[in-house]
Formats: sequence, C-alpha cells, structure tokens
Amino acid sequence: MKHISKCYSGIVKKEWNRLVQDPFHTIELNTTLRYLKKYFPKKGLILDAGGGPGRYTIELAKQGYDIILLDITPENLKFAEKQIRKAKVQKHVKDIICGSITDMPMFPDNMFDAVICLGGPLSHVEGEKNRTKAVSELIRVAKKGAPVFVSIMGKYGVLPIFPELPKEVRNTKHFRRFVETGDDYLWHGKYYSHYFEPEEFRNKFLRPNFKVLELVGLESSSSYSAKGTVNKLAKDKKAWKNWLDAHYKLCTNPNAVAESAHILMVGRKK
Repeated sequence: MKHISKCYSGIVKKEWNRLVQDPFHTIELNTTLRYLKKYFPKKGLILDAGGGPGRYTIELAKQGYDIILLDITPENLKFAEKQIRKAKVQKHVKDIICGSITDMPMFPDNMFDAVICLGGPLSHVEGEKNRTKAVSELIRVAKKGAPVFVSIMGKYGVLPIFPELPKEVRNTKHFRRFVETGDDYLWHGKYYSHYFEPEEFRNKFLRPNFKVLELVGLESSSSYSAKGTVNKLAKDKKAWKNWLDAHYKLCTNPNAVAESAHILMVGRKK
C-alpha cells in the first residue's frame, strides 16, 4: 500500500479533477451519488474510506452529513483540508485520518451510519487475503443495518483499452496475468491494481453478517474506448438526456455491470 500512496502523492490534483473533467467521467460521479441518495440514512456519521482528496466527503458534507475522511496518502489529505475549508463545510468533517482500509483499529465496531469506499481503493490492495481483510474492516465499522458502498475497477470494462496500449499487450507475462487473474503491476507504469470480475467482487461480500443489495455498472455502455464519442454526444442536450436515461435504466443489468470500468457494490450490514 505504501507504493500506491507514492503514486497518488504525485497525482493529487488529477485525482481531484478526475470525476468532473468531462461528461464521460461525470457519469461515474453522478451514478454513485444517485445510489448513495437511494440508500443513505437521512442523517448520520459517514466514513469515507480511501476517500483521496475528498471529492465525496465534500459532496456529502454539503448535504449535512457528518464525515470522517480516511486515506493512505498524506498529500491527498492536505489537499482535502484546503478544499474542505474552501467549500466551508469544516463543521461536518469531524476528522481527517491517514490510514489504510486494510486496518482501521482507530474505529470501534458498529461506529458508522454508512461506509463508503469509492473510486477503486480496494483495487489497489495487493493480495487476496489483504482484500478480504479490507472488506471485513469496512463491514466491521458499520452499524448494524447501515449501508456500505464499495466501487472497484472492472476487468472487462478496462480490457477494451488494451489495443491502445500495444506495449502492454506485447508484454506476454503481464498481459496473460491480467487476463487470467486481473492483476496489473504496470498501473501508471509501475504500480499495482487488481481488476475484478463481477462475481468475484460480489463473492467478496458474501458473508453471514452482510447482504449484497445491488451491483451497479457506473459507466455501463459508456466505456473508456468510446470516451471521445461519449463526450461529443454530451454536446447534444436531447441526445445526452436520452443516453443518461438509458444508462440509469440499464446500469444494474449484469451485462452493463460487467462491461463497466468501475463497478459499485451496494450492501447492508445485518
């Protein structure tokens, strides 16, 4: 996890702007917010685990929720502090903590009214045992009956990008490993990322004290390979509305989930 922290320390502003840089990326943001609104309690204390520079922390603080932001990258948290003050939501951000989603001893069991882990932090946890531990921690700190939201990077949604990366496809060991296991050790050139298959992701949360409610394809048919075309479509207001209406209608379809670059799991602690 130290290695991925080093990576994110160099792309703080890029990550802050990622979800609002163009219409394509706003689909992930707005679809996530749509499902948070659907399942969130009316008020309460929220954990934003792996929250990076604070995009969701600030969005939820503006809605009146109390938030604790946790992230492994100090540079992200320093940037988040500035953005929180700029947005004037300091009173709702109860703490900003540097830490890993795999080990959260600073939080007691059943502490939070909802837990979010969005944008792919779980995909950067190397090793099956460590990912299982992270999932256990995210569930442990949620109150009974509380919703938990986790989004990851999906294997089949990312695979169409590879023809644009001939050097990676030419690297037989690397490409075969990605196809067979979802493991990528060349993310941003030299860092680790794990790309989930939908059932693999769902199975991570199959345990007696937790119920998976939905899997959501955060981009569905708006794949990275069609990003430019999608952004052009957004210039036509009527076409864009129709496209988004179709996306929201289909984004929980198993095929739409599988082809998404980011997949959201919505669940509830029993």
